[in-house]
Amino acid sequence: MRRSYIFIAIVAVLVFIGLNSIYIVDEREKALRLWFGEVTADIDDPGLYFKVPVLHEIAKYDDRILPLDTEELEVTPADDRRLVVDAFARWRIEDATQFRQAVGASGITGARQRLDRILNAELREVLGSVPSDAVLSVDRVSLMNAIRDQAREQALNLGILVIDVRIIRADLPEQNLEATYERMRAEREREAADEIARGNEAAQRVRAQADRTVVETTSQAQKEADIIRGQADAARNAIFADAFGRDEEFFAFYRSMRAYENSLKGENSTLVLSPDSEFFNYLGSDESAATRDQ
Repeated sequence: MRRSYIFIAIVAVLVFIGLNSIYIVDEREKALRLWFGEVTADIDDPGLYFKVPVLHEIAKYDDRILPLDTEELEVTPADDRRLVVDAFARWRIEDATQFRQAVGASGITGARQRLDRILNAELREVLGSVPSDAVLSVDRVSLMNAIRDQAREQALNLGILVIDVRIIRADLPEQNLEATYERMRAEREREAADEIARGNEAAQRVRAQADRTVVETTSQAQKEADIIRGQADAARNAIFADAFGRDEEFFAFYRSMRAYENSLKGENSTLVLSPDSEFFNYLGSDESAATRDQ
């Protein structure tokens, strides 16, 4: 019975040793085999591997592309307008041995902290060398590429490859937004006032030109009317003169009729004349004054 217990114990120990002598590297992982902290094997291929139990330590790292989202960072571009920037990076472990030597046992967590410091430093350096308009514009790909390239160079010492860096948001700080909005509003109001002034000036020019055209047209029409009226008066006078030359009696009769018409035109006209006045020569008799004189 005692031998059975011993046998079972031996088998259990052997199974334990056997299970602790093998390890599996997934296709999504990189692995390092360590002997008292020293790297003895860098394993990139997935599969089943053996180790010395207890003496060998296996460190596994994610071989996929990993994200890194930075905290909000306040930067000061070249024109001294502060900006709040959000960015993210994509990275992966390129050299597991160098990665282990750089970050030690802290692994991915320690790498993220160090990479975050690198990325923040490069954001400040690159964005601080350009005006804020370049950061706020949609055409900032060159800035992101510059940040990526510089961060990649720094991260190579950690055994890390920085694949991409992107700026998610670049805005003014909250305390500066209202002042900026006020400046923008004042600028728009000034532009609107300038446009209104230019519009009024243009309208005044149009009105002045229209008034001038009216005056010129009226003057020209008045001139033409006076010419026509003068020509008509001349023609009328010529007709009268011709008629007077042909029949003096008719001309005298016409002048008397016009005199009667003009003198009696008013509503309350009163004439005080002698009955035998020459004014009534054509009213008192069918004979004309010329006939009576004869």
